[in-house]
Amino acid sequence: MKTCYVAALALVLTVVSCKQDKRTGDIITKKPVTEVHQTIQKTGDYSQTRHVDWLGNDYSIVVQRIAETSSTVVDEGSGNKYYNNKIIVRILRKDGTEFFKREFTKSNFASYIDDSYNKNGVLLGVVFDRIEGDNLYFAASVGSPDRLSDEYVPLVVRISRTGNVSVLKDSQLDTGGGQQKSDDEEMTED
Repeated sequence: MKTCYVAALALVLTVVSCKQDKRTGDIITKKPVTEVHQTIQKTGDYSQTRHVDWLGNDYSIVVQRIAETSSTVVDEGSGNKYYNNKIIVRILRKDGTEFFKREFTKSNFASYIDDSYNKNGVLLGVVFDRIEGDNLYFAASVGSPDRLSDEYVPLVVRISRTGNVSVLKDSQLDTGGGQQKSDDEEMTED
C-alpha cells in the first residue's frame, strides 16, 4: 500500500508540475503604436543687461534673444526641428533714452556663413564683449541649435559711436582681443 501512495503522490506531483510549467502568466499581444508628434523646439529665450562706461558716459546694453515662431523652421540634420532666433540689441543712455536699437536675424550674417549653416543653423546669440576705442564689440554666433553641439561660426559685431554697424568674421576664438579680418562690411540700418 505504501507503494501505491508513493506512486499516486509521484503522479500528482508530475501532473501539478506540468500544469505549473504551462502557466507562465505571460500574455502575448501587440503593443499599440502611438503616433509621436514632434514639437518644434526653441533654443531658449533670454535677456541680459550690462552696464558700461563708454566715451565717459554710463550706458546700459540690453540684449534679448527671442524665438522667431513666424520664420522658417530649421532641421539641424537629425530630424529635430527648431525655431530660428532674433536678437534685439539696445543701448540706453543713463537717462533711459535710446542711443541704438537693432534687431538681428540669421540673414544679417548670411554672407559670413556657409550654406550648411544657412540651411541647418540658427542665430545662437549676440553678447557684449568689450569696448575698444570708440567702438563697442559684440560676439555673435550662428550654428547648430542642439545644446550639446559646439558647432558654430564665430562673428564680431562692431557698433561705432555714431551707431554704424559692421560685421567681421572672428579669427580669434575665446580671446578678448586680437586682430579680426579686415574684410568687414558695413550693414545698413533698416
